[in-house]
Amino acid sequence: TRTTAPTPAASPSTPTVTAKSQADRVPLQPYFDIAFTPGVEALQSRKGTRNLNAANRDRTVTNPQLGHAEIAHLEARDSLYLATVSETGWPYVQHKGGEPGFVRVLGPTTIGWLERRGNQQYLGAGNLAADDRLALIAVDYPARTRLKLFGQGTYHSELSDELAAALDAEGQRHDGATTIEVAAVAWNCPQYVTPRYTKAEAQVAFDEHTSQLRARIRALEAENERLRSA
Repeated sequence: TRTTAPTPAASPSTPTVTAKSQADRVPLQPYFDIAFTPGVEALQSRKGTRNLNAANRDRTVTNPQLGHAEIAHLEARDSLYLATVSETGWPYVQHKGGEPGFVRVLGPTTIGWLERRGNQQYLGAGNLAADDRLALIAVDYPARTRLKLFGQGTYHSELSDELAAALDAEGQRHDGATTIEVAAVAWNCPQYVTPRYTKAEAQVAFDEHTSQLRARIRALEAENERLRSA
């Protein structure tokens, strides 16, 4: 299991807004301090993986705030998976999507996005009103990297001027916004992540490969002409 951050592909943008004051902000916790409950640890012991998972626990991200790799990864995504829990105890998982960059890093431990107008069921938003704990997975399919996080979410039906500016809400149709105070993050290994590409990503790869092939053909044609003229 990957627990350390990969090298970011690009420099992240600078966080601009914090949802909490500096005095109120809680530093990130080790991810497995939350994930490894007594029941989980008991099963690890029965399966003989307790020592292995203890070693993974020691290698988790322990920075007090989101690092460059986490910021770059989150801000490059065009989709993510969000899990909340209902008042009846049932988990609810939903897909969130938008243009690349729809997730904004608003502060050292704060992220957020505009909510798009959808079916207006408000399942996730309603769940957060009763229990603000959530889990999130953001996947970079071409690079086969996964970032998991725990956090506490807030649905904002009305946006403050500061939040609207941070999320670039002017002129966009939206149905409020969600912000998350991130509690912990961890990187997953690439195993079983099938590489998938958007149409734009596939076109870039095709164009690069085609350019290389054309350059190779030109070089071979030039070499052939030289040999024929010798």
